[in-house]
Amino acid sequence: MTVEEIDEQLGKLSAERETLNTKIAELRRGRPAEPVTDYTLHASSGEKVKLSDLFGDKKDLLVIHNMGRGCVYCTLWADGFNGFTGHLEDRAAFVLISPDTPEQQSRFAEGRGWTFKMASADGTTFIKDMGYEPNAGEHWPGVSAFRKQDDGSIVRVSRDYLGPGDVYCSIWHLFGMLADGVNEWEPKYKY
Repeated sequence: MTVEEIDEQLGKLSAERETLNTKIAELRRGRPAEPVTDYTLHASSGEKVKLSDLFGDKKDLLVIHNMGRGCVYCTLWADGFNGFTGHLEDRAAFVLISPDTPEQQSRFAEGRGWTFKMASADGTTFIKDMGYEPNAGEHWPGVSAFRKQDDGSIVRVSRDYLGPGDVYCSIWHLFGMLADGVNEWEPKYKY
């Protein structure tokens, strides 16, 4: 194939990808809303905080289901979200929730320079109930979108899993452009 033919195919595929991404977003928004309990979690300070409090003055809340300080992949995603925090919070409330204790979260976040809100689900069923703990002590990363209804009730309107190559972490797509692609690269805590 010539460069021109490849560029033409890439243009077509990019347009198809954009159409598919729009359809995926529409399907996610079309899911029936799931009523959610107003869970009591723990703020970074260790104080109890209700899920409803995490909305602040917003009607929408994005929750990153993070596996905690023991996962380099979750750390990579959180490092990226840290740069987007202001942009995200302009549109919706944003919080990272993990199974780590508030003390563990605070120490780890400070070492990473994270500025976003965090809450601990330690000692709760929140992670399991949201579908990100398939077996006791086994956690999966993901994201949930919640809406606070006018009556104060909370519903989950969308969800997705996080993983290498997903749309939530641009690094995989950038590495995909390199001559040998991702080439078995894995994130590290320090470089």
